[in-house]
Amino acid sequence: MLDEILTSVETLKGSMTEALIRLCRIPAISPHNGGTGEDTKILELAKLIDDLGLKDITIRIEHVDDEKAPSGRRPSLFLEYPGKKAQRLCILSHIDVVPEGDRTLWTLDPFSPEVRGSRIYGRGVSDNGTCLVSSLFALKALQDAGVKPEYTVLLAFVADEEMGSHYGLEPLLERGDIFRPDDLVVVPDSGNDAGDFIEIAEKAMWKLSFTVTGKQVHASLPHRGINACRAANILAYEVDEALHRTFTQRNDAFDPPFSTFEPTRRFANVPATNIIPGRERFEFDCRVLPEVSLDDAFDVVESVRLDVERRTGAKIDLDIDRTDAAPVTSPDAEVCRLLIGSVKAVMGIEPHTGGVGGGTFAAIFRRKGIPAVVWSQECGGVAHQPDEYTEICYLVNNAKVFALMMAGK
Repeated sequence: MLDEILTSVETLKGSMTEALIRLCRIPAISPHNGGTGEDTKILELAKLIDDLGLKDITIRIEHVDDEKAPSGRRPSLFLEYPGKKAQRLCILSHIDVVPEGDRTLWTLDPFSPEVRGSRIYGRGVSDNGTCLVSSLFALKALQDAGVKPEYTVLLAFVADEEMGSHYGLEPLLERGDIFRPDDLVVVPDSGNDAGDFIEIAEKAMWKLSFTVTGKQVHASLPHRGINACRAANILAYEVDEALHRTFTQRNDAFDPPFSTFEPTRRFANVPATNIIPGRERFEFDCRVLPEVSLDDAFDVVESVRLDVERRTGAKIDLDIDRTDAAPVTSPDAEVCRLLIGSVKAVMGIEPHTGGVGGGTFAAIFRRKGIPAVVWSQECGGVAHQPDEYTEICYLVNNAKVFALMMAGK
């Protein structure tokens, strides 16, 4: 049976490649990030499922209201197929993608994916298109091989992951009639080229948004104003330095094994060089180890904020978006053991478990007491980058692992 399943997946390699290109021609960018959402892509996904001729499946599309979406709502699609057991293996991928960024850095149209050698290039082909297609074709391979899955299979293709899941998984999970406490949850949205890492823990996510208000004047008369740019520069440097000096804890289960406090985003201020800016906005992205208190981290930032405010005369406001670290999934959880066995069978390697910087569906499940694991074989470092790509062989390997998990192997 094992050989039959793996051979069945191999025969679908060309079809998987075509399906990935087909879906990634559709942007599916959040309306909160300049796009129109997932409606068109969901319809194309439903057509693809119909084209595959899958038997005895149940499909439902769930919506979450979003006034910024052209349709007023955001869609997620769920496909269920009965197995020998009522207990479900749930594989969740997301259908939304990030914008292309600076198009001049691309060597192709981001939304006209193309095959180059062993790779497929285009926005979303890696994040999260590869595993979206692999999970679907894993079920197709089982049906083609005439194998009844051990577990009932639930494939979820969910909206709004890239912008925080506020119009996707979070409200859907709260409804209580889509997911179950005994579901075995796999989130194929992080991994590496070796395919030897299973994520079972995530850091806390902490976004700091500073607004520095000074007094705008002509650049030839700086003494008459308060330079918000200078105050912001001082503040950014001193917050960065204070957080790294204070929180030096290490946890080798995570990669990287320390908390990260990164100044990332700077907003436009004035339109000309000869203007002393009166307002500056910038942000930090922080990924914090579970053993670090976010309350203590806030106290450090607040001390720096007040000190810089006093020294510069600028007014400094701080907004915080805080997501505390979720409980860890045990390496002995059924879903983790099942995944380890399937990875061994397909790839001949012993995967190890650990933690990452945070930001996947898995943490949302863990907070609800549902163990979840994150795994995929994926091209490291290409997500959200120009010329994003995936290896075609990774499509195949991921589908093999998912198919064996469905079959209880």
